[in-house]
Amino acid sequence: METLRGAIAPNSRIKVSAQVKTFVLDTNVLLHDPQSVFKFEENNLAIPVEVLEELDAIKNEQSTERGRNARRVHRLLQELLPDSRAMLEGVELPNGGTLSIIINPYLMDTGRRSPAMDRLRAILPDLSKKDNRIIAAALFVQEQFPPPTILVTKDVNVQLKARALGLESEDYLNDKVPELAEEQSYGEVPVTVYELQRFCSEGELALDSEQARALAVNEYVLIRSDEGKTMPGRHVGNGVLCRLKLPDFVKAPGGIPIRPRNLEQQFFMDALLDDSIQMITCFGKAGTGKTLISTACALHQVCNDHAQFDGLSISRPVISLGKDIGFLPGTLDEKMKPWLQPYYDALEVLIPSKPPKDPQFAGKKTSKKKHKSHDEAFASSVPAPAHVASAPPTKPYERLLRTGLVEVEALAFIRGRSIARRFFILDEAQQLTPHEVKTVITRIAEGSKIVLIGDPTQIDNPYVDSRSNGLVYAHNRMKGQTLAAHVVLTKGERSRLAELAADLL
Repeated sequence: METLRGAIAPNSRIKVSAQVKTFVLDTNVLLHDPQSVFKFEENNLAIPVEVLEELDAIKNEQSTERGRNARRVHRLLQELLPDSRAMLEGVELPNGGTLSIIINPYLMDTGRRSPAMDRLRAILPDLSKKDNRIIAAALFVQEQFPPPTILVTKDVNVQLKARALGLESEDYLNDKVPELAEEQSYGEVPVTVYELQRFCSEGELALDSEQARALAVNEYVLIRSDEGKTMPGRHVGNGVLCRLKLPDFVKAPGGIPIRPRNLEQQFFMDALLDDSIQMITCFGKAGTGKTLISTACALHQVCNDHAQFDGLSISRPVISLGKDIGFLPGTLDEKMKPWLQPYYDALEVLIPSKPPKDPQFAGKKTSKKKHKSHDEAFASSVPAPAHVASAPPTKPYERLLRTGLVEVEALAFIRGRSIARRFFILDEAQQLTPHEVKTVITRIAEGSKIVLIGDPTQIDNPYVDSRSNGLVYAHNRMKGQTLAAHVVLTKGERSRLAELAADLL
């Protein structure tokens, strides 16, 4: 192995070859994936000493995923770099690459000059910022070694600043899914009119090998005959299409009936009600019915005489997994309520306080005589004591929260849990990293189902994008598994205004 002596350490193990690259890792890459040091093949890895300082400041976050990952990185580096000599000279990694800690001498001795450092001080004069010091360390490595030097960071602004200084920079690509084309909500399978009739009568249709090869397991399609007749179906594997199994409607106890309004919602409802599917990923813009349909189907399966689940659990990231929610007053439910307000809105729609006027929610006509619900009859039969002030009216769905049938989960405390016989809805899953989504999914025990919903185009987390977020990652890695299904919702059903706003604004 050829090495360059005198650049960083007299006996440096860093490889010097035209086929080898040197990657400088930012702190956020190690926090995103502590095992990232083993995923750069036979290349050089350099970690600026400033990264260790940032990890040291984060490791004391006891209840957050960042704190856990910082401690994991510390333990890993302690094993790989047992002494100061190994840190400076570098060590060989099991995958054939090298790992070393970089100390930039230009920041220690301001009298030392170099073209790269002069350019850095002219463009980014504030070297008290950790980001600028990490960029400076990458520039120092670039000056010292012939191979291409690449700064790997998940911070887009750091990438831009590095490129402004002539330093190549890129995102951490290991867990990014391939470049995605415009994803269609479903495909079409051409059949003859006789095959369509057989599918309608028997509920199944065997495809030829060429058609079957193009379909993943649990992929939803629209079967179309030569005459233009259509029927939806799901590929259950081995080239067999099955009809959707949908009830006339779903409803919560004391609530209104909910029916799918379009073909995509039929697909979504079929997956939500199928016992053989334990994980569902759903992409959809605002107003497509992700929250309402998933909540309605969950309550339909939780609140019946033959309930498949013991209850419904709802959660969503508070900006990011493990963000401290102690700044809000009150109990856990009260702290989480602002973040889960869309689900309280959905419950209000499903179990309204007043009869709905919208004809879409109207059920079959019943007798004109008004029948009281069990709760109303019980309440009216018990007179309130004269000395007790009348309590404020409660929402009908609050009974589900009080009895524990519907629970609010905080992702900050989900590690170590085993969630059995629950219908778990994880909203805004596109805000999570792949590692965070893995943490949640691995909590799901036998008899439970998890639904991950979100919009990959609406991301607020600065460290993930449309290709590296947890929702897209989970869909990509679980595609084709018999336990998983995927649905795309594109048609807005909230209102004409919401649909126009989602498309045009």
